[in-house]
Amino acid sequence: MCGIVGYIGKKRAVDIILKGLSHLEYRGYDSAGIALVSKNDAHIYKASGKLNNLKEIISREKEENISTTAGIGHTRWATHGLPTEVNAHPHTCNCGSLIIVHNGIIENYKDLKPELEQKGCRFKSQTDTEVAAHLIAHEFDNKKDLLKAVQSAVKKLKGAYAFCVMHKSMPDKIIAARKNAPLIIGTGEGENFIASDIPAIIEYTKKAIYVSDNQVAEVKADSVKIYNETGDLISNKVENLPFEPVALSKMGYKHFMLKEIHEQPDVVRNVLVDKIQNEDKAVLLDDVKLSGEKLSKINRIQIIACGTSLHAGLVGKYVIEELTKIPVDVEASSEYIYRNTIADENTLVIGISQSGETADTITAIKQAKENKSHILIITNRKDSAMARLADSLLLINAGIEVSVAATKSYMAQLISIYALAIYLAETTGKTGNSKLKELKKELLTLPSKLEIVLNDTKNIKEIAKKYSSSKDFIFIARGINYPSALEGALKLKEISYINATGYPAGELKHGPIAMLDETMPVLAILNKGIVFDKVLSNCEEAKARQARLIGVTNFIDEKHINLFDDLVIIPEISDMVSPALNIVVLQLLAYHISEYLGKDVDQPRNLAKSVTVE
Repeated sequence: MCGIVGYIGKKRAVDIILKGLSHLEYRGYDSAGIALVSKNDAHIYKASGKLNNLKEIISREKEENISTTAGIGHTRWATHGLPTEVNAHPHTCNCGSLIIVHNGIIENYKDLKPELEQKGCRFKSQTDTEVAAHLIAHEFDNKKDLLKAVQSAVKKLKGAYAFCVMHKSMPDKIIAARKNAPLIIGTGEGENFIASDIPAIIEYTKKAIYVSDNQVAEVKADSVKIYNETGDLISNKVENLPFEPVALSKMGYKHFMLKEIHEQPDVVRNVLVDKIQNEDKAVLLDDVKLSGEKLSKINRIQIIACGTSLHAGLVGKYVIEELTKIPVDVEASSEYIYRNTIADENTLVIGISQSGETADTITAIKQAKENKSHILIITNRKDSAMARLADSLLLINAGIEVSVAATKSYMAQLISIYALAIYLAETTGKTGNSKLKELKKELLTLPSKLEIVLNDTKNIKEIAKKYSSSKDFIFIARGINYPSALEGALKLKEISYINATGYPAGELKHGPIAMLDETMPVLAILNKGIVFDKVLSNCEEAKARQARLIGVTNFIDEKHINLFDDLVIIPEISDMVSPALNIVVLQLLAYHISEYLGKDVDQPRNLAKSVTVE
């Protein structure tokens, strides 16, 4: 959520900050602001809505007001207070001298606010962030040192934060602080950058320092100093950034989401290239530290995730249990952290997150670590907070995903989970070699099957146009494709705002069937396999209630073809691997419905790419 960009150096800060914020738009936001600071002067600009509104305001400003070489900017996703201009960041103290931008949530702001009001602080906004601004300003009044003021103030804060703080009397420095929210410092020659994510600064530098929890940094144009939570100066570890600016280009596609859907064959190849070389070789997972001896003691697996990652975990449950015979529980992170979970040193806990910064999942993982469980993290970001908590790490290699709605990262998660399941089966010897060889062969041929679907989408576009006026949608499936129904419904909800729900097909008659009539589309996923006939029966039940029926399948016989109003035929594929092929059809259907409706495909309302608050 939210985006932070800071710059201090020799160039016009406004240009770098605004460009950086535009590269963070994919994270989701509802207002934006920037502060440009020079000696004893600061100009703050804010706007609700899209970043273009802020750019328009700044375009009318006098050149002398926006020509400074230091500043901080922010895109806000509302947590406390409406998405208004007054609640937008940056926030200031009473006199406007101290300026702050903040990601995260200050959990004890209601306790701190009355104390600060008694000291004369006047609050203008509804945000928790303004409490931090007044608190740091009060500390600065006592210490006359911005670094020490921030160090002192953060000890009184509870919750999650990534801060950038400036003061008009000290325009040569930006103080940055982090706890449970991502923050990096990009380093350059005579200039330095601060950001909440790599895309904001990758155009300007390939080197960065990852700020860790409870650290505070003093950033100047020619230096970066990092202090730990006890105030000791520590050495800087400068690392190479992994992304290229070209990843932020649409490459001729109308939307990033469409581009990312079409990148999925290559994503699968990238995931497999260093993990599964051919069906005769064992799976290689270099950073998964689970020996045969360790796995022999594992009697339970817990998968913890949110949203799309949770659906990938549900597919993982079917595959891992089938191949290893180890029971697997899958739970939303937000539920896991608020009950007494049963986990111990014989539990393997798998956390899944594209960003590796999902707040609920981080809290859940920390809780599991306290129970001495082995933590395996599946993420797209090796530099993330979750990756740093891992005992074992499985990187999904999806590259930058700009569209808020996850597509290629979901695919990469699926393929990584398949590879992990095979690895666990090979290590424990729970599954015959011939079955594992066949599964590896299926995965290696998957990219070409994905390309077949992606190279001929005319039918999907026509179906999307036909059903784009629907107010509601039902997705049904059974077995390993039930999570595909959930993910397909989620994609449609996210980007088209059509109310869509996924059900196990057998549950349709236990209540939801009351909703069916000629206005209700029902999309059924039915692949050749053990549940095919059962799903087909459920389709007949829906058709008997006059529902409009869409089928996504790799097999249909002549006597049933007239049952469906519309059909999407996918290439032949095993039931176990079919979720990776079916989901592309559902992604394309959601995309084209949204596009026909004229929605903001890449940045749907109210959503954020990386949810860094609980």
